[in-house]
Amino acid sequence: MSQKQRLFFWSITAALGGFLFGFDTAVISGVEQSIQTLWYLDVWQHGLTVSIALIGTVVGSLLGGIPTEQLGRKKTLFWIAILYLAASLGTALAPNWSSFLVFRFLGGLGVGASSVAAPMYITEISPPKSRGRLVAMFQFNVVLGILIAYLSNYLLQNVGGESWRWMLGVQALPSLVFLIAVLNIPESPRWLLLKRGQVGEALEVLNMIDPETASQTVIAIQQSNHHTAGSTRLFSAEHKTPIMLAVLFAVFNQVSGINAIIYFAPRIFEMTGLGKSSALLSSTGIGLINLIFTLISLNLIDKYGRRTLMKIGSVGLIVTLGLVARAFYVEEFGMTVPILLFVYIAFFGFSQGAVIWVFISEIFPNEVRASGQSLGSFTHWLMAAIITFTFPYLSERFGGGNTFLFFTVMMILQLLFVLRLMPETKGTSLEQIEKTFVVH
Repeated sequence: MSQKQRLFFWSITAALGGFLFGFDTAVISGVEQSIQTLWYLDVWQHGLTVSIALIGTVVGSLLGGIPTEQLGRKKTLFWIAILYLAASLGTALAPNWSSFLVFRFLGGLGVGASSVAAPMYITEISPPKSRGRLVAMFQFNVVLGILIAYLSNYLLQNVGGESWRWMLGVQALPSLVFLIAVLNIPESPRWLLLKRGQVGEALEVLNMIDPETASQTVIAIQQSNHHTAGSTRLFSAEHKTPIMLAVLFAVFNQVSGINAIIYFAPRIFEMTGLGKSSALLSSTGIGLINLIFTLISLNLIDKYGRRTLMKIGSVGLIVTLGLVARAFYVEEFGMTVPILLFVYIAFFGFSQGAVIWVFISEIFPNEVRASGQSLGSFTHWLMAAIITFTFPYLSERFGGGNTFLFFTVMMILQLLFVLRLMPETKGTSLEQIEKTFVVH
């Protein structure tokens, strides 16, 4: 296996956590009505059934940095695979509602933890020249997982009397593949060096990645570890810049309205006068466009850089969201809003969608990367929960025009953030980025 093939295999293995993340998040859409009928759930129980995984995701992202730091990146990915496998089999075989909730919550923990461990692992094994593309594979797999979940639900809808069990249980197959594949990847060389002091093992992994730079990378990692004990705490003065960048980036990701639009696309399209079947078809198109433009971004992120993609994306998001807000204000719909939202998704997938996991995993120093990634991921998921839960109320209370105007203003602020505060990290080693960000 060549050096390039080896790196790709390691990265795609970690990115499988993203595929299962996307699949687990979306699969509930095909089973929630069957479960509501089967267990006679009232409106609150039904809401909890749909949202319990999201609650698990927030918890998993908050705590995901702990095992990643203590057990290592590889072992954490292994236990995430176990969580996914248990969640898929447990929900498929659940004899009652309460056991179903427990296993959906476990799946959510896996999603949250994988958004911490997987991008971090790929970041730490990737050479600077291809790090953006390899880490962005995580987001590509998330989007692919969502699409495959929709397709799987469609194909399995008429299998037997309880087809919903098959829809949930089929996730056990990619979970098993993930579990086996993780056993065949090495531990992060940075974790081996900084947390275990295993220089020989770290050098062995780095030699497999790039033998020409392995020795220099070991020296650079060791030199980066000369800080005082105080700097191992994330919330210290010297880490204020990466903390600020990660939190703002994660907040902007969600106040773009992305989850509101993905989760409530049929509702938005129906607000514009489209029939239900057309609305469902349009929402499927959103998933496909997201996949295509995430793939395009993946191939450009190391060539043109994170800031360039974010500048282009921010301008595109401002224009499309502004025009959607205008359409609601003047009540001129037709096919205008669906087309604008397709273009919006294209700009999002091209910029924020692909860049977030890359950028947040790069900007923290080695010794606090796990807790920093956890902070960024937690902020992302907390904001996702807030936007998702409030969007139906806000759109009904304030109308589509005002809601989309809010998202537009947030994207103007994001553009200012990119122009004034966001640094470029392409082609730079993690240790060099650390020297740029950390205040001593």
